[in-house]
Order: sequence, then C-alpha cells, then structure tokens
Amino acid sequence: MELPVNKFKHGLSRGELQIGLWCSLCSNIAAEVVAHSGYDWLLLDTEHSPNELPDLVAQLQAVGTGTASAIVRPAWNDTVLIKRVLDIGAQTVLLPYVQNAGEARRAVAATRYPPRGVRGVTASGRAARYGRVGDYLKHASDEICVLVQAETREALDNIEAIASVDGVDGVFIGPSDLAASLGHLGDPGHAVVQAALKEAADRLKKAGKPAGILTSNEEEARRFIEWGYLFVAVGSDLGLLSKNADALAKKFKS
Repeated sequence: MELPVNKFKHGLSRGELQIGLWCSLCSNIAAEVVAHSGYDWLLLDTEHSPNELPDLVAQLQAVGTGTASAIVRPAWNDTVLIKRVLDIGAQTVLLPYVQNAGEARRAVAATRYPPRGVRGVTASGRAARYGRVGDYLKHASDEICVLVQAETREALDNIEAIASVDGVDGVFIGPSDLAASLGHLGDPGHAVVQAALKEAADRLKKAGKPAGILTSNEEEARRFIEWGYLFVAVGSDLGLLSKNADALAKKFKS
C-alpha cells in the first residue's frame, strides 16, 4: 500500500495559492460538511478548541473524503503532542509560538525519525495504514509538512532565521497574537500591525519560504493574497455557523 501524497505540501512547494478554513467545532460531521466545499485545506485546531485525539481521528477520517487537505494544530510545539498527531495520520502540522531558529529546529526534529530527529518509532498506526505501508519509516518525512507560527515581535525579529531552518515548509503569521505583542491587543487591523504583516510577507518571500495567515474579512484576505501570502484561511466553521445563524434569526425576530 502506498503512502498518501500530501497535496498541500506539494502545492506549497510549487508556489500555489491555497485557500483554507479554520475548524474549531471539534466535530467530524462539521468537518465532513466543509471538506466538500472546495477548500484546499482545513485547519483542525487543538490549541484554542476543546479537541482531543479521538475526536481528531474522526475528523481526519471525515476530511479524507473531500477536496481539502487536513492540517492539525497541536496545542504546543511539544514533541509528544506532535508524535501523537502524526501517528494518527496527520501529514501537516501547524506549531504555535515558535520564537527562534532553535525552536523551529525542535519542531522539525519532532517530525523526523532518528537519526534526523526524535520522533518515536511505530509503523503500525493509522499513519502507516496500520502497518500496510511497508516503507513508511523510510519515507514518512517525504510527505510530512511542518508549518510554524511566528506571532510575536521576537519571532518577527528572527523570521529569516526561522524560515531558513531545514524542514520548515512554511511560516504562518498569527495576526491576533502579533497585535497583542505589538501593544494593540484585540486590534489586528491597526496600521502598525498591518505594516508588520506586510513586512513579514515581504521578508518571507525574499527568504523563499511560503507565508500563511488567517482572517475572516474578505477585503483583508484579498489584500493578504496581494501581499504574497500563499496559504490563507478565509474564515472559520464557527464563524460561518454563528454569523449565519444570527442573520437567519434576525430576519424573523427583528
């Protein structure tokens, strides 16, 4: 049995724009619904969502039936959390709060088997089709994609060093945390923050590393794409549900 191809990773390496949706509902049904909407990728969140490993297995199974590649965000840049997410079949991980090149190297090492890294060895899990991918241990890293989040002033100061780490496939800029770090908590639209976001995109482009970002504002999303962001989340399942539910209720209750 063949190792599944990571369409997201290969598209990113070709410089293709990839549009995504943030998934925070912790539901395999919701994930399956949006997996067929035509997005290129879906982010299954565990950092700011009450998502646990058994839930993620069901969500990965659901997403696998649609057009979108699954990206899983572990709660932290932690070797054990990353290992568990990879073993259940996630091929792309988004790792929060990476501040410097050393932390980026640690993130990559958690996704590689020895001697290239420190990932614990098993070839019988879901990632290896329960032992059916015979050469999984040799080729797993070919399809694993490592995205790291730069979301503070310190991370921006180190962004070229982070981007240059071998095995980092993309750098995601977190607007909300960056706004807080720059003294504008709750206001990612502030001119200072927006300037920093544009600068980050420019610097990553010069470094030859794809940049990613999240926004629920269509105008802002299109501006980020113009700035050169290549993997862009243009909304969230939670936002779609709440806004459309509110709008429908208002039509009849106003």
